[in-house]
Amino acid sequence: MEWYEQEVCAMEQRLRTVPPPAGQVVFYGSSSMRMWESLKEDFPGVGVLNLAFGGSTMEACAWFFERLVVPCHPRAIVCYAGDNDLGDGRTPEEIIASFRKLLAVVATHFPSIPFTLLSIKPSPSRWHLTSQIRYTNEELRREVLSHDNGYFIDIFPAMLGSDGLPDRSLFLEDGLHVSPEGYAVWKKLLLGRAGDIF
Repeated sequence: MEWYEQEVCAMEQRLRTVPPPAGQVVFYGSSSMRMWESLKEDFPGVGVLNLAFGGSTMEACAWFFERLVVPCHPRAIVCYAGDNDLGDGRTPEEIIASFRKLLAVVATHFPSIPFTLLSIKPSPSRWHLTSQIRYTNEELRREVLSHDNGYFIDIFPAMLGSDGLPDRSLFLEDGLHVSPEGYAVWKKLLLGRAGDIF
């Protein structure tokens, strides 16, 4: 986990310098979440806090949860992770095992707050992993919905075009990260479940 230490430590320092108010909705996970620059404007009045860090895997999310999320005392958590795991060659089974660790630490500290997992997106640059992504998403869905206060939002089909391929307008030029148009899709899906997850 040393690869993440510099960014995590910098985030910890910011949180100590200007402590966020308790009771916000924490957005957590990888750079696809970290790069959501319009997050506060997209959810006015909700009170959101972005604690995502670049390149993070599901395992890293579980590892750093107590350092980053627990001190902020959220009222709800929205997570995006698992994408980089597959990109790094991890198996769906390894991702599920890491996700169970994340759910366990969430349940230890915040057993009664909503926890929402976004599915892995259909990035053009990782389209060759589609079968693994679909399988992993289904297993993640089963896992999170088996827990009290667990929610799953499937962003995969919403980011496909009419041809069944990734809608490139929803991604940046790298074919991996999300464009402003893509975040608008995420926003719509999340607001559609706002009564449950926020």
